[in-house]
Amino acid sequence: MLKQRRMIADQVAASLFEAEAAIDAALAKTAGLAGVMPGLRADAGLSALIGQGAVERASEAIALLAQARRAICETHKELDVAKTQIGLGAVMYGGVEKPPQAAALARPLRAVAS
Repeated sequence: MLKQRRMIADQVAASLFEAEAAIDAALAKTAGLAGVMPGLRADAGLSALIGQGAVERASEAIALLAQARRAICETHKELDVAKTQIGLGAVMYGGVEKPPQAAALARPLRAVAS
């Protein structure tokens, strides 16, 4: 039974990491698009009014992708809770460095002068 739970958790983790990477890639590509449009417009000697709607839509897409990223991060946290609930709390997935806050909490204790 533990082996089956581990196999299922492996599949879910792989799908999660793919989704996270896809959202990050989409966010980066969309930000690149939004960043390149004004410069190219200026290089072409066009009015600032040209393409304004496209810049606004790309900016909206960035905001929506940022919301999607937040949601997938929350999904990640919820799956970490579920992992513990099914008896796999000692299993680590991803090999990705944890955020600095987590590293700060993991520092060893030290004696304080009295």
